[in-house]
Amino acid sequence: MMMQFYRILYTFILSRRYRVKIEGVELLQKEGGKLILPNHQSHMDPQLIGVLFFKHTPIVPVVNESFFKIPFVSFFLKRWGAIPVAQFDKGNRDPNVLQNIFAGANAALDEGKSVIIYPSGQLQDLGIEKIKNKQAAHTVVSNLFDESDVRVLGVRVSGLWGSTFSKAWKGQQPPFLQRFLRGIGYFFANLIFLSPKRNVVLEIVDITDEAKEQSKNDRRTFNIYLEEFYNVNGIEEVSYIRHFFWAPKTRRKLPQNIVDAYKKMS
Repeated sequence: MMMQFYRILYTFILSRRYRVKIEGVELLQKEGGKLILPNHQSHMDPQLIGVLFFKHTPIVPVVNESFFKIPFVSFFLKRWGAIPVAQFDKGNRDPNVLQNIFAGANAALDEGKSVIIYPSGQLQDLGIEKIKNKQAAHTVVSNLFDESDVRVLGVRVSGLWGSTFSKAWKGQQPPFLQRFLRGIGYFFANLIFLSPKRNVVLEIVDITDEAKEQSKNDRRTFNIYLEEFYNVNGIEEVSYIRHFFWAPKTRRKLPQNIVDAYKKMS
């Protein structure tokens, strides 16, 4: 009951800043476990997906272990039964990480819950998703039995490339806690109801058959398949939204390192 209250409260808070359109929401409402695979534009998309999808299906997210060290955030992650993942970029080389993800995901799916795994395991560097050599999604999908009633749902997230929670803001990993606390300040500075809004689309697609078939290949081939799914509309144009209702339209431009990366792609 308390988690439901917190979800409603946080949904209201997020709705002051984000105007979210969910396409394919009926796929969340079907019975049975669901493996949800979104692209990862910013630190904000897990929050939006978590509270909005939780309305339709019980959620178990796979989360970087560093978030369990933030007291306020850790409280909700533990209540949700979130599955912690070793933070490889900080020197942690837990050899059991894939086994832990697989075991935790399987247990949740068997209970008819929805497990959220970000195949890339990190924020997008550019306006497209790159999964590179990550293994988690491939491991879980490739071990789903053909007769399993678990559905694999791909989620295309768009509209958050340019958020302060994304790498498009300063060209580097944004500090989550700092941005989160600043966001609370913006919430009140805009008198709660006057915040300029960012348009976000969460497009849910049932990719069960294709994902299972592709998972029979090596993980590189599987990851390319997912990248093509996420990037079907090409490179997303950056969107910078002003933070205060009285402020003029922002003239911010993409950081130079991202501009240079785009030039190398062309």
